Parts: sequence; structure tokens; C-alpha cells
Amino acid sequence: MRVLVACEESQVVAKAFRQRGHAAFSCDVLPCSGGHPEWHIQRDAIEVAYRDPWDLMIAHPPCTYLTNTAARWLYDDRYPDRLQKREEALEFFLKLYNAPIDKVCVENPVGYVSTAFRKPDQYVQPWFFGDPVSKKTGLWLKNLPKLEPTNVVTPLKHVSSTGKVWDKWFFETSLISDLKERAKVRSKTFEGIAKAMAEQWG
Repeated sequence: MRVLVACEESQVVAKAFRQRGHAAFSCDVLPCSGGHPEWHIQRDAIEVAYRDPWDLMIAHPPCTYLTNTAARWLYDDRYPDRLQKREEALEFFLKLYNAPIDKVCVENPVGYVSTAFRKPDQYVQPWFFGDPVSKKTGLWLKNLPKLEPTNVVTPLKHVSSTGKVWDKWFFETSLISDLKERAKVRSKTFEGIAKAMAEQWG
């Protein structure tokens, strides 16, 4: 099966499908960091999704302007173009979802897509699939079944000196001072979810 993993430079999902014998390719405007440039298409994901024949696409469009967390900046005078960027991000999301590919999954956190388009078919957490992390993520599916949990575990917590309880992964990634690098790390798909996608959709 030919699988396009759009907006993925880490190659986590592409590797999971490759391990099961599929012709999977990651695609991003950035070079890949997963160690397999021969499986990476460094190009605009929309162009690739609409031009080449694919059996399945799993897409991870940027969520910077779409999350509920980002909404607090929408009407801040310091960022006058936030509303426009949110609409552009939604348009990119919808172009991926509506690509001429039979089976599609587009993922994004809780946010604007749910009200501007529709609610996701399901929400998943890394801890449903063996990674002890809380990161609620929506999956918008086309001709695909919902993912079934494979290994439910308890998320790890970090208690700060003030007594505040954090998700351990979220706390640790918040210590990354470079904001672009922090966003890159937080956008990476967890291996348990990637493995479940490959097993259940491949």
C-alpha cells in the first residue's frame, strides 16, 4: 500500500508503516530528522497529496493557529494577523482532508477545527497505546475505522515545588527554551499511536 504521511519530518509514522511492508513516505517542507531521506519528500504536502496516487494519507497539519490554547492571542493588538493565519491554517487542514485519496486521517489538538468544520471522529491519548503521556488529539477520518486502544497505561505526573501537578512530558518539554524546537518536539507522533495506525489501518 502506498502511504503518504503529510507534514511529518520525524518519520515516526512512516517508519511504523515501513516496518509492516508498506511503501510509506513522509512529506514536509523541512528535511527529515528520522534518518531515512530516501523515504522523505521535501515538498508542499498539498501538492504531493493531489498530484501522486496514494492509498492512504495520515496528515499532521500545523496546529499553531488552530488550538484552543492559541485563541487567547486572537484579539491581541500585538498580533494583528492572527485571525487571518487561523483561517489559512483551517484552509490547509481542509485541503488535506479533501485530498483525492480513498483513506484519510487528519490529526489536530482540540481547537478551532471542531467548530469551523466538524468534530473529530474520535479523540486519542498516547496513554491509550503504551506511552504514559496526556496529549488529547482529534482524528478526522475518511473511510477508516476508529483506532482501538492497544495498551492502556497511567500517565506520569510531575509535582512542582509549589504543589502544582503537571503532565511529566509536558513539564519536561516546557524546559526547552527554543520555542521552535519545543514545538517540533511536541508535534512528534508517539510511537505507540504510530504502531497502532500501521497495525490497524495497514
